[in-house]
Parts: sequence; C-alpha cells; structure tokens
Amino acid sequence: MEKDIVHFLRKRDYILVRELGQGACGKTVLLRDDQLDTLFVCKKYLPYSEVHRQELYSGFVREIKLLHQVYHPNVVRVFNYYLYPELFAGYILMEFVEGADIENYLRANPEQVNEVFLQTAEGFRYLEANRILHRDIRPLNILVSDDGIVKIIDLGFGKRVQQPTDFDKSISLNWWCETPDEFGDSIYDFTSEVYFVGKLFEKIIRDYGIKHFQYNGVLSKMCDRNPTSRISSFFDIQKEVQSNRFFEIEFSTEERLCYRAFSDAIGVALTKIEFGTKYVDDLDRIKNQLDVLYRKCMLEENVPDSATVLNCFLNGAYYYKKSGFPVASIKNFTRFLKSATLEKQRIVLANLHTRLDAIPRYNDLIDGDIPF
Repeated sequence: MEKDIVHFLRKRDYILVRELGQGACGKTVLLRDDQLDTLFVCKKYLPYSEVHRQELYSGFVREIKLLHQVYHPNVVRVFNYYLYPELFAGYILMEFVEGADIENYLRANPEQVNEVFLQTAEGFRYLEANRILHRDIRPLNILVSDDGIVKIIDLGFGKRVQQPTDFDKSISLNWWCETPDEFGDSIYDFTSEVYFVGKLFEKIIRDYGIKHFQYNGVLSKMCDRNPTSRISSFFDIQKEVQSNRFFEIEFSTEERLCYRAFSDAIGVALTKIEFGTKYVDDLDRIKNQLDVLYRKCMLEENVPDSATVLNCFLNGAYYYKKSGFPVASIKNFTRFLKSATLEKQRIVLANLHTRLDAIPRYNDLIDGDIPF
C-alpha cells in the first residue's frame, strides 16, 4: 500500500542554540525554528551503554505516547517526535520552559509558594484523572516558568493504569526522601504520588524557611507514611483546599445567586451519574465551551438539549432531562466565571463538584440500562 503512505518531501531544519543537560540515556538541547521564530527543547534518547539500550527504548516510546495523550497548562507539551527503531534511538520535540526547577524557583520566589503548590496539585490531578502515574516525582521534574506557570516534565517512567496490577511497584529509583509504607508491599499508586509531592513541598519549605505557606494541614496529611491515613488523591486535595479557602474569600450576593441558579439547574437536569464518570476540571475548557454554547442558543429560552451543558462538566455516562435548562442561567454563570479571579473560579468548580457528588450513582454493568 505504498501509494497510501504520505511522504514529506522536506525535513524541518532546526538551529542548535545550546545544550541543556546530559545523562546516561542521552542529552537535551535547545533548538530554534527560524521559520516560526520559536524555541523548542529536543530530548535525544541514545544511551551510552548498549547493554540496556533496547530495554530502555520502550520507556522512551512510552513517554512519547503518554505526552501525546495529555494536554494541560501544567504539563509540558510535546510537539513532534522522531524514532529510529533499528538503532533504538529517537528524539522528542517539546515546549521550552524558560524558568527554573521548582526548588530553585521557590528559593528565589518564596512568596509564590501557595500558587505553585495549587498549580502542582492541579497538574497531578489532571494526570490522575487520566489514570497516568508519573513515578519519578523530584524537583528537577517540575519546572516553573519565569511568569510563574508550573510545568510537570519527564514521563520517562510514566505509566497508564488500566487494571489493579498496574499499581505494582515495578521500578526502583534512588528516592530523595524517606519512602512511604506501601513500598513494603511493592505498591506504587496515586496515593504514593500524593506522598512524594507532599514531601517535595515539605522539604522546600523547611530548607528555605518559608513561613507563609497556607496549606500546612493538607500538607501534613499528604506526607503521612501510612497510606490508610494519608489524603488519598489530588482531587481530594483540591476539595479540601477550596473548602478551607471558601471562608477567606468573599462572594457578593449577586455572585452567590448567579452560582445557585446555575447549580440548581444542573441539579434538576441530572438524575443519575455512572460510577466511572469523571468530572471535568479544566477551567479554560469549561469557560470556552459555555461561551460557545451560549452564543449558539442565546435567542432561546431553554437549551435544546441539556447534555450540551452537562458535557462541559462531566466526562462519561449519566441520565438527564433533555429539556428545561434555562439559557439565562448559562449567560449569567459564564459571565461571572470569566470575570472571577482564579481562586474564585476554583472555589466555584469545587462547589459544583460537591453538588455533583450528591447526584445518585449507578453501575452500568449491574443496572444494565443504556444511558444518554
């Protein structure tokens, strides 16, 4: 089927700017694309030792696949890749983060510790929602750009969880802190990820004498070596953080009424949610989808199909009432959400998730019904 293969006639040329780092598995360099006037990071995989080159190559390919499946402002983006299977070598072309690793950034900018903590938890919550374990959480693998944006990098040891056996601890690294108790049972799961992120912030706060960290209660629960008493997920971290922050941030009467009208409409439209359905937590995506939806039905009294609203917040199956979702509530809520501060937006989303938690759940395999 040679005629069905697309051949590119010209390869893209890049200009080497400088080398960024080098290790046993290859090197990382900074490249410039003159046509786009853009900098890219190029990660070259070519281990010095040929003994494990074939075995480690599969991990390099796995990193590419995982990065291609994620898109979040706090996870590094991959733009292209080049693989040479016959040589067990290859390259990944990624976004360039102009900044520092999280430890050096917070040493220079300790006043940003609370925002950096929230962004880091949000990035790992996105990975958790997509069933991806990072498995190599350390300061060098979390960058912060000069404008304060957290970027999680290096999924070379990453793994997508599909079944319970995927939580087996199949890698052994030289960890930089005391390991959690579940390692004794050869388990590495999302609770383990919570532990290592917690220990990372605990170490930075202690080493640099940062006094104004606002989430010490949550951090203490993250750092508990016993998984049964540790906070269990990044989703729970966000809910606890926003619950505590609610009392510190004032909402006007108009804002509260606007939220409640929209939340009540959600509660009326939804009847049941399937157990496996995930909550959408990308605020930019939610705002954009609601904005587009309102423009499409702004002349109507009610949305023609409530699923178009519910899909902005739910990723999975559910039962719902098709009609009766007022367009006015979408207009007012979207306007409120877009004008609110980021912390207010996070509180609003956490409250909506709490509202969704109250909706009855069903198991599609047991109930046997067909959802929407």
